[in-house]
Amino acid sequence: MSTATLTPAVNQIPRINDTAPNFTAETTQGTINFHEWIGDGWAILFSHPKDFTPVCTTELGYMAGLQPEFAKRNTKIIGLSVDPVSDHRKWAGDIEETQGHKVNYPMIGDPELRIAKLYGMLPAESGTTSAGRTPADNATVRTVFVVGPDKKIKLQLSYPMTTGRNFDEVLRVLDSLQLTTKHSVATPVNWKPGDDVIISGSVSNDEAKKKYPGGWKAPKPYLRIVPQPK
Repeated sequence: MSTATLTPAVNQIPRINDTAPNFTAETTQGTINFHEWIGDGWAILFSHPKDFTPVCTTELGYMAGLQPEFAKRNTKIIGLSVDPVSDHRKWAGDIEETQGHKVNYPMIGDPELRIAKLYGMLPAESGTTSAGRTPADNATVRTVFVVGPDKKIKLQLSYPMTTGRNFDEVLRVLDSLQLTTKHSVATPVNWKPGDDVIISGSVSNDEAKKKYPGGWKAPKPYLRIVPQPK
């Protein structure tokens, strides 16, 4: 049984800069308190409408393969599906068999739909059990949340059931978030690690001269481009 400890507005998915709702829940790796489990690092929570569904099977397997890359970035990953942990353990075998990667991260059981509702992914009137519910009933439980060390939501992305998520993009966004959190910069369209970045608008030209004594390219006064900080 999971116990939700914070309640946002009904049907309201937490927004960027909101505190990620905390909860205590059973997972395939034991009981966790979400905020305590995150610790002083980053976390990615990604949800699924049902166990033993085809698109989610590919996603969970791909994330298992990416887990070492997230670990290099001091980031934990955790899955959620509105089914019991006992089903998750059986599903994990299928995932490893078909996708070639063992799921070594925890998978949260949410059979009472508490966490799905807590995160605004299901309405309050959805009932209190996953039993008898189809993937279509839970179609909105398809969101990725990136949570920072301060327990704030840094990114949330929602996908339809028929479209597999691009977790390489989530990794790219994480690189951007960690870079821009450390330095007063922003990343431009289609940025990849190592590409030029943009000096944040909150940094005055006088401050920028101290940070970047070599100067910057400025096709417009508000668009100041510099190499990515080390």
